[in-house]
Amino acid sequence: MTKPNTGASGYRVLYGCMGLGGSWDPAPYGPADIDAAEAAVEAALDSGITAFDHADIYRHGKSEAVFGEVLARTPGLRERITLQTKCGIRLADGTGPGRYDLRGESITRRVEESLTRLRTDAVDVLLLHRPDPLADPDDIARALTSLHRQGLVRAFGVSNMGAAQIARLQAGLGLPLVANQLEMSLHSRDWVEAGVLLNTPRAAANGFPFGTLEHCADHGIRLQAWGALAQGRFTGRQETPAERATADLLANLAHRKGTTPETVLLWWLMRHPAGIAPVIGSARPDRIRACRDAARREPDLTHEEWYELWVTARGVPLP
Repeated sequence: MTKPNTGASGYRVLYGCMGLGGSWDPAPYGPADIDAAEAAVEAALDSGITAFDHADIYRHGKSEAVFGEVLARTPGLRERITLQTKCGIRLADGTGPGRYDLRGESITRRVEESLTRLRTDAVDVLLLHRPDPLADPDDIARALTSLHRQGLVRAFGVSNMGAAQIARLQAGLGLPLVANQLEMSLHSRDWVEAGVLLNTPRAAANGFPFGTLEHCADHGIRLQAWGALAQGRFTGRQETPAERATADLLANLAHRKGTTPETVLLWWLMRHPAGIAPVIGSARPDRIRACRDAARREPDLTHEEWYELWVTARGVPLP
């Protein structure tokens, strides 16, 4: 297979495939689920998005499986895209509760299963989905190195990890970690609040590991933002006065800049110097296409507009 021409960092926006594959249970997917996945993928490609994010647990593996069906339907598509998946979360089953599992043998097995479902011989990026307190970094390093040598995985990263956890993993791994996927949005703001709440009484309530953004920037680790559209809080449903005010501001900015509120919402993330790549999780083609300018245009927000969005979403002034 020809290696895709978009590398692990050569994307502006990713399409998150968690919504594909039908219901969140082990029930089989059907033709309608494949058609829906194909429509979502086409909308992403039409919008200039060529990086696709998966995880082995999404819809009990059905998200990967229907995507594999789409790849089989579309000769040449695999060579045009960056394909990323994650492993490390185990759903509750007959052998135990919901848990994390980054044992080397488990990582290897999950990757092999993902490749089968995706109908491909390699993934471009594998992320370790969540930290496993029982994990042995040396065991992880051996598994990742083996997967890379076999040509099954081209690059590696993490998800939902802080700077110290990343550094501990990297210390025993000869391959660079290239990505860290975190929940980041105008609604989930702990990542940006952590840097300004220092030396204030509210600092202790912020759970984001301070220094993670800086660590990633210093080590060439690309930040990816899951939940980037804030579950529609500013572009669909609004539940608080701050959300309603933010939605109005987004609509006004979008009108002035000739784009959509969804694009402005993503631009707010992308304008940050950390180099954040949003992950769009909607399965609706119209919602995906509403983000096209985020993939095609540079973020068009002034310093003042960026802060106005932040302060409006906070609902209270900065400290």
